[in-house]
Amino acid sequence: MSERNMQGALIGCGFFARNHLNAWRDMRAEGVELVAVCDTDEAKARAAAETFAIRRYHTDPQKLFASERLDFVDVTTRMETHRDLVLLAVRHGVRIIVQKPFAPDWESCVEMVRAAEAAGVPLAVHENFRHQTPMLRLRETLDSGVIGRPTWGRIAFRTGYDVYRTQPYFHHEKRFAILDTGVHVLDLARFLMGEVAHVSCETQRRNPSNVGEDTATMLLRHASGAVSLAETTYESRQLPDPFPQTLVTIEGETGSIKLDEDFRMAVTANGRLTEHKVSSPLLSWTAEPWHVIQESVLLTQRAITAAWRAGRDADTSGADNLKTFAVAEAGYAAAESGRATVPRTIER
Repeated sequence: MSERNMQGALIGCGFFARNHLNAWRDMRAEGVELVAVCDTDEAKARAAAETFAIRRYHTDPQKLFASERLDFVDVTTRMETHRDLVLLAVRHGVRIIVQKPFAPDWESCVEMVRAAEAAGVPLAVHENFRHQTPMLRLRETLDSGVIGRPTWGRIAFRTGYDVYRTQPYFHHEKRFAILDTGVHVLDLARFLMGEVAHVSCETQRRNPSNVGEDTATMLLRHASGAVSLAETTYESRQLPDPFPQTLVTIEGETGSIKLDEDFRMAVTANGRLTEHKVSSPLLSWTAEPWHVIQESVLLTQRAITAAWRAGRDADTSGADNLKTFAVAEAGYAAAESGRATVPRTIER
């Protein structure tokens, strides 16, 4: 694969897919190109192909796989469709990137991971929060050892941004906050603090128009002994609203790191405070305040394809993301039972 260009297709030309399409267009110079798009809505598929100069468009995934020679497929559809599309790609031996959340339920996630492993087909989840520039800089600072071993953390995505305007179906999701932004926050907790031993969780439904929880507050005990708080909501009322930033505080044995509003990162170590600005650069197709998320789409796609070209699994492989999904599932179980819950695992 490293000796030639990679050809892919994108399935699902909805709201967020435009960021994927822009990012793939940027990667043409790196030898990665979309040769087709697919959406059951022909108008959306045609518009995506025309806007991004993609050769062909399809309305049927079966016909897409039958007629195209693909190295990978990028699935950007709703989670209810992920299982069938991933299994279809596996049957055709095509590498897969699938949007988060991985699936609506644990069983579907496990089935996809097992099917891909059995067929030897690489499977990755488009988990982009850990690839945001501020989070990468934060992780680099942690890895430098400047604050010692992390012992406590808080990772919070709290906003009043009107997500329902562009994604009104969120009102009807029975499981909402944890499976939408909560999985991002939980993945960051794993990325920054290590694997999770058990979870306690409280959920709330603060918006009467919502069927499912719109606020989740999760307390995590990590395998290292560290403790972290993972919080997510679209029902926060604060000015200035930090959207779309995730705010992070991590305390270690000898110092702390705080990622605050406006991408300010403050590091306390050895009795001294240093501050840095760790924002994402503006690209030709990104705009504030979305730019940190938009750029992370490009960085995620670049990281996944680079891993595949190197002959290894992506850091957000299906097997890795299954651990994040297990923590999310444990959060739901803990909220229902009122007791700390151990994340599930699967037998290989």
